[in-house]
Amino acid sequence: MITVEKLTKKFGDVTAVEGLTFKVEEGEIFGFLGPNGAGKTTTVRMLCCLISRTSGEAKIAGYEISKEADSLQIRKMIGLVPDNVGLYEDLSAFENLDFYGKLYECPEGRRRENIERFLKMLGLWERKDARAGSFSKGMKQKLALARSLVHEPRILFMDEPTANLDPESAKTVRDFILELKKQGKTIFLNTHNLDEAQRICDRIAILKTKLLRIGSPEQLRESLTRHKTEIRLAQAGEALISSLKKVIPNKIEVSGDKLVIDVTDPDKENPNIIAAITSAGGQVREVTQLVPTLEDVYLQIVKETK
Repeated sequence: MITVEKLTKKFGDVTAVEGLTFKVEEGEIFGFLGPNGAGKTTTVRMLCCLISRTSGEAKIAGYEISKEADSLQIRKMIGLVPDNVGLYEDLSAFENLDFYGKLYECPEGRRRENIERFLKMLGLWERKDARAGSFSKGMKQKLALARSLVHEPRILFMDEPTANLDPESAKTVRDFILELKKQGKTIFLNTHNLDEAQRICDRIAILKTKLLRIGSPEQLRESLTRHKTEIRLAQAGEALISSLKKVIPNKIEVSGDKLVIDVTDPDKENPNIIAAITSAGGQVREVTQLVPTLEDVYLQIVKETK
């Protein structure tokens, strides 16, 4: 559905995006993660044909972003939820959506049906006649999401879609995104929300001008070689800890009566660690294998590039 080959964007002497190569499959929720200034929004703007690329190429459903005739076809088949919602604040919610639906030449009957459907799904139907300027930031964000869908695009680009939303509204949007996936939509999601990415994305790319890593949330977590075992003791005295550090070469962190120990092979090392604790007079209450989170992976990968 989306194919990117060595895509690069420079602004003068500044390289915002360098040599990106990846693919997004049809019907996939593809997450883009990276720190501020990593090039996420710049990449989306190139793929949506809003700014030109410096070099490289990208294709959306076979159409090339660098060709003017192709770019018009691309714009017809995509929807965009930008980081700045950009609504017409003097128009009502309904009028905003109706205006954009007309721009995309969506037939009146289908346009009105879609407006009602999306406003109801996002909890805005009762406010359809209210001025967009009277809406809260969260309501404007949801209205922008409905606007991006009124013409029934095949591909949806979303730049921080749950920014400014309270937890309940954010969940509504996440559930809405998953429902769109069930309908076969392809979704390209820029987000800083690691928990959100882990919950809803099929694959995730970590970006810092260059592409650092790509894979499913599970694959990214498994790529972190550092594992940790948490052991809760009846009592973790100084004498016990000192004794353990002499016989256990692994890094040991102490927090109250809990030990967090770095391990490479938990199945092989944990029994030896527990035996060492028992031999030193310690009493084990609980053993937990700590699974690396997406946040752990993200922070390690980004840190390695500094």
